[in-house]
Amino acid sequence: MRILIVEDDPPLGDGLARGLKALGIAADWFTNGKDADQAMGMVRYDAVVLDLGLPGEDGMRLLRRWRGQGNAIPIVILTARDAVESRVAGLNDGADDYLIKPITLDELVARLRAVTRRQIGLPEPVWRHGSLAFEPATRQAAWKGEPVELTGRESSLLELFLMNPNRVLTREFIREKLYDWSEDLESNALEVHVHHLRRKIHPGIVRTLRGAGYALGPEDADA
Repeated sequence: MRILIVEDDPPLGDGLARGLKALGIAADWFTNGKDADQAMGMVRYDAVVLDLGLPGEDGMRLLRRWRGQGNAIPIVILTARDAVESRVAGLNDGADDYLIKPITLDELVARLRAVTRRQIGLPEPVWRHGSLAFEPATRQAAWKGEPVELTGRESSLLELFLMNPNRVLTREFIREKLYDWSEDLESNALEVHVHHLRRKIHPGIVRTLRGAGYALGPEDADA
């Protein structure tokens, strides 16, 4: 999952970006609407954390423009504006959630996961694929009932496959979803993570389609 953060307060914006990255969630942080607009046109983000009190263009105008352009990306407003009128306006103008500062990172992540699950049509607390069970909220995986210890990046990769069970994912798409612009990516990093998923879960959990990319293995991969 890759998140766009639009927040003009440096300590808060930096803290959110670092906190998400520590949980294995890629995050790009910008302090104004112009830069956020440019980033939105370059990356297929999974969700946006949007402050309203931005320099230059107010966050509400940014929200209205994105929705007016037909952009259905989940948007979570995170602001100090706690008046009922502001909350109603934000939700009516297209926000998927409206949170008041301050907020814990755990709650923000839970809200982000909730809005993204609803968008892709996977609201269940546990996702199942054959003998595999995965809890997106806790990022816990189990194979045939036995816990599987995964790193943050491995959990993110597995989650991405489960979110796209019938789709071939190109290497470029996977890298875009798992890594932000600040990270130096080794050329074989993706192959290493795929190898670890196969070793820790099952050799057939991920399929390689030469020249195309990767795809989630069949549900009877353990047969």
